Amino acid sequence: MSVWVMLSTAGSVREANRMAQKLVGEKLAACVTVLPGAISHFFWEGKLSREKEAVIIAKTTRGNAGKMINTIKEIHRYQVPEILFFQAGRGEKTYLDWVNKSLAKK
Repeated sequence: MSVWVMLSTAGSVREANRMAQKLVGEKLAACVTVLPGAISHFFWEGKLSREKEAVIIAKTTRGNAGKMINTIKEIHRYQVPEILFFQAGRGEKTYLDWVNKSLAKK
């Protein structure tokens, strides 16, 4: 099964950690990395905005995407949260195997 990477942001490290714990705890992601200290620049409601955020990178499978989106939206404070998925074209084999094994339903 191919591995996918989910990219998101959160308005705080605390919010990002809540998402990470829930995604890993519910076996929707094998691993979630939280990177604090990001600064995002974007237009919101016609105004140029700048926000401090935490970046969230999760390793998962395509089949978990829908549940991950719903889980993040339950926790996220943004009206329009950034949630993007990318297929990992290549990767270190033992790591990819570990991701799939970690998410296997027992």
